[in-house]
Amino acid sequence: MMRQFELVERVRSYDPTADEDAINRAYVFSMKAHGSQMRASGDSYFSHPIEVAGILTKYKLDAASIITALLHDTIEDTAATLPEVEKLFGSEIVRLVDGVTKLSRIELQSDHSKQAENFRKLVLAMSEDIRVLLVKLADRLHNMRTLRFIKNPDKRRRIALETMEIYAPLAERIGFSEIKNELEDLAFAELHPDVRESLVARLNFLREKGGDLISRILEELRATLKEAGVEAVVSGREKTPYSIWRKMQMKNVGFEQLSDIMAFRVQVRSVEDCYRALGVIHSRYPMVPHRFKDYISIPKPNGYRSLHTGVFGPERQRIEMQIRTADMHEVAELGVAAHWSYKQGQRPADGKQYRWLRELLDIMEHASNPEEFLEHTKLEMFQDQVFCFTPKGDLIALPRGACSVDFAYAVHSEVGDACVGAKINGRMMPLRTPLNNGDQVEIITSKAQTPNPTWERFVVTGKARARIRRYIRTQQRAQYLDLGRAILNRAFKQEGYDFTEKGLDGVLKIFKAASVEDLVVTVGEGHLTGREGSRRSIPN
Repeated sequence: MMRQFELVERVRSYDPTADEDAINRAYVFSMKAHGSQMRASGDSYFSHPIEVAGILTKYKLDAASIITALLHDTIEDTAATLPEVEKLFGSEIVRLVDGVTKLSRIELQSDHSKQAENFRKLVLAMSEDIRVLLVKLADRLHNMRTLRFIKNPDKRRRIALETMEIYAPLAERIGFSEIKNELEDLAFAELHPDVRESLVARLNFLREKGGDLISRILEELRATLKEAGVEAVVSGREKTPYSIWRKMQMKNVGFEQLSDIMAFRVQVRSVEDCYRALGVIHSRYPMVPHRFKDYISIPKPNGYRSLHTGVFGPERQRIEMQIRTADMHEVAELGVAAHWSYKQGQRPADGKQYRWLRELLDIMEHASNPEEFLEHTKLEMFQDQVFCFTPKGDLIALPRGACSVDFAYAVHSEVGDACVGAKINGRMMPLRTPLNNGDQVEIITSKAQTPNPTWERFVVTGKARARIRRYIRTQQRAQYLDLGRAILNRAFKQEGYDFTEKGLDGVLKIFKAASVEDLVVTVGEGHLTGREGSRRSIPN
């Protein structure tokens, strides 16, 4: 377990101005609060917040995030209180600790509706301060590293599935690629242990068969770039078992048919050098068709920038290559955490500047319940993307398989609601036509148009689906309201009375209705008969 002075030294190694006294006080406070508590592994519970803080120091997060990591379980699992934390550490720390505390209940939930509600809280907390998510991801990473100590296999599987479906995609969305990869692989080991074991065995066999293949490829790539006058740092690695398995599933191929299991990274000084290096690589080695992607010209929504290409490289090996500058590499590895490094003068105050997070907040507004929000959010986060353009050249990122209706809702909710047609690259096309990378899409709208319920069959974004379902619910409610009024009107007349909605005020509590309109809708839906409603309302 990391000692107090070691943690302080780690933080001060990248942030000499960090509040050493506050970190020391948080360390001691957390150690005393957790006392003799033990984890499932048999280790002292205090080892967990220390490990979480240690993970965050690797990404050079600010002192407030480190202190939050030390304190993140004290409110939930000890006698410590929020007023006590605020008195000792201030308003910023208590706000962050409270945000993480509210989320720490997620993994304890077996009930799907409670899990969905907690995820809704996670998105709200992220929108207030993205550091809440950074601490939560580090917390989840350490919990996944020690998952094997939990004896209940159902609980292990539930935590692994939640990690794969929620936390790994969130890590990817904020550019935490290293944490995303480890979370995926740890969850994969729990969910599909036999498959992972088989892939690891095959990778070991290839490694033994190929000897120092990666070293030989690296040597030739370095020599090729140096010969062309491009100064570069070249590194190589095998893809993780999970990324290999996912590619096998997506392409529906066996392990033997996958030849690009090795990835190589080229770091250069400038953007111009990126394209020079690409030109050298493509002129020397045959390019694999459809494998080139330019994320420098068109960055990913999480800020990721790099050139990607696939080539038949040294020794005729099919390899993937990423070409980027040192700054791009920092963002690729740290993502949003790169903006929280001590060296950044201006730090973002919240998470609302991230488009994907604004999209989640918009979905939350239109989803009817937490379960629907969770469903739409998974759609939004867990898919590969295509990049399309508006006629003005604005970039719109969408999940693969998205259509013009998804595009319209991504531009603006009102544009989606009023969409009647679309031109893709200047040609009128059916609204359900899947979009491809680089498509220019012009949405044609009409004030008389309303969302078409049939759109729900082919849209793929959570935002579009949430808006369409909301419209359907509103339309259905209006129809049930008219029908309920007609039924009640007839029932009242049969009793010799005129129907008025005001006359239902006195029976709202009897039927457990929030409003008269809700009661009339219940009659229209058939959950309550008009006769019962009229008889309870008419005075004896």
